[in-house]
Amino acid sequence: MTHGQVFPPLRLHARGLACGRGGMPLHKGLDFDLTGGHCLLLRGPNGTGKTTLLLTLAGIVRPLAGGFAVDGAGEEPVLHYCGHRNAVKARRSVGESLRFWSVVNGATGVPAEEALEMVGLGELDHLDAGYLSAGQGRRLALARLLVSLRPIWLLDEPTAALDAQGHRLVGQLLDRHLDMGGLAIAATHDAIAFAVPERVRTVDLGALA
Repeated sequence: MTHGQVFPPLRLHARGLACGRGGMPLHKGLDFDLTGGHCLLLRGPNGTGKTTLLLTLAGIVRPLAGGFAVDGAGEEPVLHYCGHRNAVKARRSVGESLRFWSVVNGATGVPAEEALEMVGLGELDHLDAGYLSAGQGRRLALARLLVSLRPIWLLDEPTAALDAQGHRLVGQLLDRHLDMGGLAIAATHDAIAFAVPERVRTVDLGALA
């Protein structure tokens, strides 16, 4: 491992991968290799299968053809899937919500209080999550990535509802994750600024339809 690396070396690779809904392929013949410290951005118009691809890689949807694998993974869970919905219970406080996910996914990352500070919600610990704005709800969802360490992030529109400062936050969180040896695949329409652009690749799924 390199200095600062937390995760063991992993490699996520796909060959001839075809994904779709209801048996109808949205794209096919997707090949890629992604190793720790690198990010793959999924681009393309709505309906080209960005979310479906993430759900497939998360093991929620079966591929229509081809396959993918993770090399170097042990017995512990290795991925976080952060969908475009925040899945926040309105009558649970911000802190309770995050501590709940810390228990469910394992408290292997930073404490919930620190994670809330990192995403800009440190003063809202005791507020009912139902009072959060859409952008604050998104920040709370992103905080789940911090309280439980997992090397693979699958992110669906991570900057949704966020302002310019929130967009920078997403870039910072991804940089931190990649510095730790993690890898990420993110479906997004927005530009994300990375400290090291060379470790980011982009795939246009619209071109594969």
